[in-house]
Amino acid sequence: MDTLILEKARSWVNGNYDADTKKAVQEMIDHHPNELMEAFYRNLEFGTGGLRGIMGVGTNRMNKYTVGMATQGFANYLKKNYPNQTIQVAITHDSRNNSRFFAETTAQVFAANGIKVFLFEDLRPTPELSFAIRTLHCNAGVVCTASHNPKEYNGYKAYWNDGGQLVPPHDKNVIKEVEAIQSIDDVKWSSNNDNIIIIGAEMDKQYLNMVKSLSVYPEVIQQQKDLKIVYTPIHGSGIKLVPAALAAFGFTNVHIVQEQATPDGNFPTVAYPNPEESETMRMGLEKAKALDADILLGTDPDADRVGVGVKNHKGEWVLMNGNQTAVLAFAYMIEARRKKDIAQPNDMVITTIVTTEMINEVARQNHVACYNVLTGFKWIAELIKEKEGKENYVIGGEESFGLMIGNQIRDKDAISAVALLCEMAAYEKQQGKTLFDKLIELYMQYGFYYENLISITKKGMNGQKEIAAMMEGYRSNPPKYINNCKVVTFLDYELQKGTNLTTGEQWNLQLPKSNVLQFITDDGSKISARPSGTEPKIKFYFSVHTTLPNKHEFDHKLEELKQKISGIITSMQLA
Repeated sequence: MDTLILEKARSWVNGNYDADTKKAVQEMIDHHPNELMEAFYRNLEFGTGGLRGIMGVGTNRMNKYTVGMATQGFANYLKKNYPNQTIQVAITHDSRNNSRFFAETTAQVFAANGIKVFLFEDLRPTPELSFAIRTLHCNAGVVCTASHNPKEYNGYKAYWNDGGQLVPPHDKNVIKEVEAIQSIDDVKWSSNNDNIIIIGAEMDKQYLNMVKSLSVYPEVIQQQKDLKIVYTPIHGSGIKLVPAALAAFGFTNVHIVQEQATPDGNFPTVAYPNPEESETMRMGLEKAKALDADILLGTDPDADRVGVGVKNHKGEWVLMNGNQTAVLAFAYMIEARRKKDIAQPNDMVITTIVTTEMINEVARQNHVACYNVLTGFKWIAELIKEKEGKENYVIGGEESFGLMIGNQIRDKDAISAVALLCEMAAYEKQQGKTLFDKLIELYMQYGFYYENLISITKKGMNGQKEIAAMMEGYRSNPPKYINNCKVVTFLDYELQKGTNLTTGEQWNLQLPKSNVLQFITDDGSKISARPSGTEPKIKFYFSVHTTLPNKHEFDHKLEELKQKISGIITSMQLA
């Protein structure tokens, strides 16, 4: 056993920790050395988005003490930024085990530091926290969630005064303050409960009014109000607001997947509470088939991601990927605003560098400005802030099943996305079509773009090192050919350099540093490599495209694109 790890563990046994924690640590020291090593080999990192990790005792785990120390560091930074001012924060949580406890711990520490806390009475979706920060003029916010991670995980996402997650310089500066908290004895644990204000129903009402205001075609919903909708909250916080949002839009025929309706941090019906996973959406698909529904929607535990199921051109139920959902949503908002004569000359939309290029093409052909930012909605939020007063933000989104519609929140929002997607389905039904029919029409109009994603997980102490080695290999020796196609452009967002591999010409990338590499081949294929910021994974994104002359060639062309991506994966030895 590493002596430093043992020393850290014994400091927990001998320190000012509660009796149950001390007992659990001693048990690991005596009988479970491997578990002890994983729990104490490092401090759980407060990254640019906050904390995320497995729950349990130890410095590398999510527990009362790591949450308390993170909050104390965040509080110290807030007090430095807002000297001699009343500081306000909003806090909520999702359905995960211990989420309420972590939210209350966070509230207690902030309150003990003289900070005014608006704590939601119960679980609420993450997007409502972003809305509350802006509505209540808070300086910051926290949501306790691990998003779509497995049930063993929990997390702590930190927000700034615009309702977006932390961006430079605040992200790095908060990290420094958190790292400066060396002991739980540095944390102010005893709170002044007068500083904690419980909020709930009134904020829900304001948020739902905001969501309702996003509707573009309320008159269509009146004619299609019996659109048959199936919805699953996957045991998460979406149950609090999604049914109410659909009712506010005017939909009357909503069916909840009852087996997944009750918030439950054990997520008993799924392995991963992630609507990106087909198995997670299985119960919803079965219900949609049984009811002959028009659309299926599912949200993750903190209700910021949305999965969508529809009937395809053969009448079969399929799950759309995040890029397809985004293309439909962007095209709808751009086209509908133009048809309703509410489009503005300075309208803009925002997507990310690993999301489908088709969004750029839709925007270009409709003469709408489209900006590409780094992965993560905090960068979309930051650009909105930069463009405020000059350009009119309409919609933003990325491939990871996230959309942000309208400018009154600053994080991805599955509540408003569900409502708008149902409006889109109603609009197409009014024309005698499905959303899948519309998608094929968009492919014919703008080009047939197809994307896929694979994640490679590297667990344990050496996982991060292995991922770093993979990235360094690609960075120092980029492939010359991928799937027999010449790599013509190499983009390194960490070094902020683009390179034409044919001529050697280089240019600066006008985005913040990020550990992302992109390879673009001479046939227009794009491959992106990006380590996850929250999990021990490296993600590879593949984007290919062709033309679709008519809808009858859809299946044939789709198979061609799938084969091309398979070839890319094989040639990069990722299979």
